[in-house]
Amino acid sequence: MLRRMDFRWWRRSFAGAFVSWVFFFLRFSCSDKAPDFTFVKEATSAPPVISYDYIIIGGGTAGCPLAATLSHGGATVLLLERGGSPYTNPNITNIDNFASVLLDRSPTSPAQPFTSEDGVYNARARILGGGSAVNAGFYTRASTHYIKEMGWNQKMVEQAYEWVEKVVAFQPPLMEWQTALRDGLLEVGVLPNNGFTYNHLYGTKVGGTIFDKEGHRHTAADLLQYAKPSSITVYLHAIVHKILFRHIPGRARPQAYGVIYKDANGVRHQAYLKNNSKNEIILTAGAIGSPQLLMLSGIGPGYHLPTHGIQVVVDQPLVGQGMADNPMNVLLIPSPLPVEVSLVQVVGITKFDTYIEGASGLSLAYPLARRLAKSFRLILNQSDYEPFKVPPEAMAIAVDTVNAVVNRTLRAGVILEKSQVHSPQVI
Repeated sequence: MLRRMDFRWWRRSFAGAFVSWVFFFLRFSCSDKAPDFTFVKEATSAPPVISYDYIIIGGGTAGCPLAATLSHGGATVLLLERGGSPYTNPNITNIDNFASVLLDRSPTSPAQPFTSEDGVYNARARILGGGSAVNAGFYTRASTHYIKEMGWNQKMVEQAYEWVEKVVAFQPPLMEWQTALRDGLLEVGVLPNNGFTYNHLYGTKVGGTIFDKEGHRHTAADLLQYAKPSSITVYLHAIVHKILFRHIPGRARPQAYGVIYKDANGVRHQAYLKNNSKNEIILTAGAIGSPQLLMLSGIGPGYHLPTHGIQVVVDQPLVGQGMADNPMNVLLIPSPLPVEVSLVQVVGITKFDTYIEGASGLSLAYPLARRLAKSFRLILNQSDYEPFKVPPEAMAIAVDTVNAVVNRTLRAGVILEKSQVHSPQVI
């Protein structure tokens, strides 16, 4: 009798978790109007050899604003992005096709899905704009404590935030689900009520969003409008394979002087730094891509690189170590009435380092539901960890749950509680 009760609980929990997973990963869209960036080109148009003052690898949430900033002041900037443009992909620009982005497993998909060795499903952005083109679109500033801890200038940080917010941050319209979530957080003591604010404050707040009032996404790629067109070049579908290093007499460490990258046709190109004071190679390829490229270039654990045929340039055992994901609890809240479609807008920030947020509403088409069920089953079965082993009966319940809501908006919302990871990431 106990086993039967336990299994029934597992079936209900698994079905709820499945639908919650759909909520968490699949509410994305993007702006449908393409800026006229004459300096953004396909890497197939690049010459075999080029030289710039700055070479930035990775056109995401760090690479795009950095490239725009460095293009002023007389320096030339090359930004290399392995993905395509967010403005020409209908699965990104059209809100109705948002789910197809994360389920696209083609070699050039905007989001590259993967499952970690410990069974955690995730996706790497592969698009100009990076994660801001495929995430839930919540915008907030860092805490004052964090800024001081990093040793940054508070005034300059605030000016930088304002620079970004003029282009990509908006106040979201607060509707029924998000209002109920806000009121619930306040009722259980996540105080005070901070109202709408970009600032990171303890209590409950309505944060910013990168979706405008028309529901169009504004990504970090939009910040390239600040760039000086004559001083910057952005190459798309440019996959960097290696950073080039050379040893300088009298210097203890090697010096980076160029990169090797390939275009969409597999043609090899080389980019070198100019020989002057304004010359740097800047790696902004993300939490996974940056250490990966360092190791491919010979910087990493000396015991590990030779096993992959990579010559060690610098034995740095900490490269790629210390990666951790935020633990998360998910609660599905069914509703007897239809609920609006909303992404993360209201957030509760507790003093014990947890963050509570929510989303609501979801529409699924039948083919998408079948693909979701298949993908979720594949993800869970890739892990050998006992908590992720799914009985066939439970998987059947999950599939039936998804099939029951195809071609309609799901009458439910989801609440997510995330815990902060304190172990530092080392790249």
